[in-house]
Amino acid sequence: MTLLEAVPNVSEGRNPSVVTAIADAFASAGARVLDTHLDGDHHRAVVTIVGDERALGDGLVAGIDAARRSIDLRRHDGVHPRVGAADVVPLVPLAAGDQGRAAELAHAVGARVGSELGLPVFLYGEIRDGRRPAFFRHGGVRELEARMAAGELEPDYGPRRLDPGAGAVLVGVRKLLVAFNLELQGTFDTARAVAAAVRESSGGLPGVQALALALRSGGVQVSTNVVDLDATAPHVMVERIVEEAAARGAEVGRGELVGLIPARCVADAALAAEVASPLDARGVPTTAARAAAARALRLERLEPDRVLEWHLAG
Repeated sequence: MTLLEAVPNVSEGRNPSVVTAIADAFASAGARVLDTHLDGDHHRAVVTIVGDERALGDGLVAGIDAARRSIDLRRHDGVHPRVGAADVVPLVPLAAGDQGRAAELAHAVGARVGSELGLPVFLYGEIRDGRRPAFFRHGGVRELEARMAAGELEPDYGPRRLDPGAGAVLVGVRKLLVAFNLELQGTFDTARAVAAAVRESSGGLPGVQALALALRSGGVQVSTNVVDLDATAPHVMVERIVEEAAARGAEVGRGELVGLIPARCVADAALAAEVASPLDARGVPTTAARAAAARALRLERLEPDRVLEWHLAG
């Protein structure tokens, strides 16, 4: 039986000890933490974990509980949209045919979070009419609370009111995606225009979500998710962002990979750069392939442990 993946996002990115404690809780039942990504500007951490249903289910409930006890949204000021201390908890099938397993686990986790932790849970993605987290995050915590009070939205599990400090939890099922940020050497208005030009919802690239964010450092960023890797490869999206920025007199700085990247995306970028045989016998990208992908994605380097299959093949 193949493992399932979960990629919980928690609303803490500035206190490493708090994030470590939450990640340890996610792993407390035997699930394996593959990567933890902290971002102080977003004030957010993304934890990538794998396990069987028991280890992953128990670990997710424990981790959400740890986030609930250690994060207070009333004192949160990150630039990334959020509605919960444990903001979004996607379950990801890693093998064809495992969507049903992921869906069952998502429902089980949602039910336990609602009943055991007393947090409202909204389902999203493949188990809830294709709704995306942005549907619930629009307007932030206050707007979500108002929509619930007006009867527009009702949680799938848990109480019919938000927790004052921990908010709500979004639990869903989705395919593998790549979360990727690019610094933009230009104005915030330019970043907004570039984000609009590349995201699918406003006529850009299929399977791409993008928004502009103003960073605490004073810079700006185009923050993206490539949610359909068959429709648009990450390196193609980066090329488009560079083109759109140049058309507006701006330049693109360094890239930032959030979490892990599937080997196929590295191979696609390497093949575009005419690197022969980009994957080894285990399906893990070669050194040459990783170097080519790093150049295409504007990363300083792409270490093997940033590739999902490197962990699974070990």
